[in-house]
This record gives sequence, C-alpha cells and structure tokens, in this order.
Amino acid sequence: MSCTTHRTQELRARGFRMTPQRRAILKILHASGEHLSPSEVYTRARQTMPGLTEATVYRTLEFLAENDMVLPSLTGSGHLAYEISGHDHHHLICRACGKEAAVEHAWLHELYEQLETETGFRLTTSHLTFFGLCPECKTKIPRRN
Repeated sequence: MSCTTHRTQELRARGFRMTPQRRAILKILHASGEHLSPSEVYTRARQTMPGLTEATVYRTLEFLAENDMVLPSLTGSGHLAYEISGHDHHHLICRACGKEAAVEHAWLHELYEQLETETGFRLTTSHLTFFGLCPECKTKIPRRN
C-alpha cells in the first residue's frame, strides 16, 4: 500500500478528503526522506502544481501535522521543518555548526511512560529536538557554569 493510499484512508476515516495539494505534499515529504522547510516543500510542489500558493502549502502542512501525518520540528536555526510521520524518533542539533543526529525513541521510552504516569497526560507525539554542541564544537567552545 502506498503512502498516500494509507493516508487517504486515514483522512476519510476522520471525515476529510485527500485533496491534490495534500497528496502532492505528502508525496514530496515521503520521497525526500528528510526534513524540508515549508519553502522547500513549496518549491518542489510548484513543479507539479504550478498554480499552488505558498499560503496553501503552509495551511496544508499545518493540517497534516494536526492529523499526525507529518511531523514538525525545529531546525538549528529555530525554523520549522517537516517530515513524513511514521517513525518515532528525536533529534540532536548542534547550536554551533547545525550538525544533526537522530535519537531512537526507544532510548526515551521510559521517560515518556514516566511523564504520562506522573502528569496524567497522554503524549500524542514522539518527536523532540534537543539542542547542544556536537563532539567537534564542544571542544572549541568553553563550558558555561
């Protein structure tokens, strides 16, 4: 089953349609396999949908995020980027050089369970971004106390 076929069924079950814009954006994010900024999504989507507006891309990304089909995350520069959902993971981003590393959700699973138990919240996303200094940059920048 393709990414959009599965997502179409999810949307229909929730009472929504799979619009051409939603389909195009999901295909772009699925094919990229990486985080894309809204402007990168817009640039790529315009190649197949010339009449598409940037505002539509922003609204569609927001809708898809609200429906757990894409995951927003902060980049090292503090801007939002999006990726296709389906793989629970987190990110480490170096504040100095922007280098990124993935953190598997399994490493934080117990923390998530503890947060739910102690707060009563049900966590609905498994996508965090941690900022710090990578191994190379931490040797160049003195530690603050």
